[in-house]
Amino acid sequence: MLYTVIGILLISVCTSLGSSFVFFVRKKEISPKLTKIFTGFAAGVMFSASFFSLIKPALESESSYIPSWLVVGISILFGALFLWGIDKLVPHFHVAENQEEGLKTKRLSKTSKMFLAVTIHNIPEGLSVGIAFGVALSQPDNYPLLLGALLLAIGIGIQNIPEGAVVSLPVKAETGSSKKAFWFGVFSGIVEPVAALFGLFLAMQIQGIMPFALAFAAGCMIYVVAEEMIPEMTSVGHDHYGVWSFVIGFVIMMILDCIQF
Repeated sequence: MLYTVIGILLISVCTSLGSSFVFFVRKKEISPKLTKIFTGFAAGVMFSASFFSLIKPALESESSYIPSWLVVGISILFGALFLWGIDKLVPHFHVAENQEEGLKTKRLSKTSKMFLAVTIHNIPEGLSVGIAFGVALSQPDNYPLLLGALLLAIGIGIQNIPEGAVVSLPVKAETGSSKKAFWFGVFSGIVEPVAALFGLFLAMQIQGIMPFALAFAAGCMIYVVAEEMIPEMTSVGHDHYGVWSFVIGFVIMMILDCIQF
């Protein structure tokens, strides 16, 4: 339980830590080069975690009624479909593309829509961490699974630090307030432990859905990487900063997940 509490709190604390950069960075936005590097690293971590921490154990799970590859494939598609549905229904604003998405409404401010965009992005991260811990806690002899879940949380926490800065600095540019931008980042990170708790209890209570839940969370994360992060890390110019940071993030997360203690 201590591993679980640390892992779930860590992902939110790291986002808050990144958001605190608004007090130390004079510029109201991060340079396109740094944005590419941060986004590419985050995408690499999430993509690597999707496979090594979620899809791989789901494929290795035993099922007597449906082939594991079919379970995983269908669940990944449903995870991506779930995020796609949220994208289409929830009004939100993408700062990088200066574009609004979801149902049109004038009741929400631009800042609120920016907040919802970050929230949508953070849901699959928290969900994946919670499901990983829930699966571990529901299994006997679960130390390797718990360690893997904790490493997943550490990997996502690492990428949440620059991500917190990336999402808070545009709010500072929009509102002119460092405090508002900081609390924007803090509250955007709170959705992660909430989603983690939901995934945790779901995975613990219904053990038979373990491969479905793991692959569903992976589908959500892959959708975010493909729909939002890869286009952002390769936009503007033909440099390869985003690509290389993606590869580095992928390798770091792979190493974390494969470490044996």
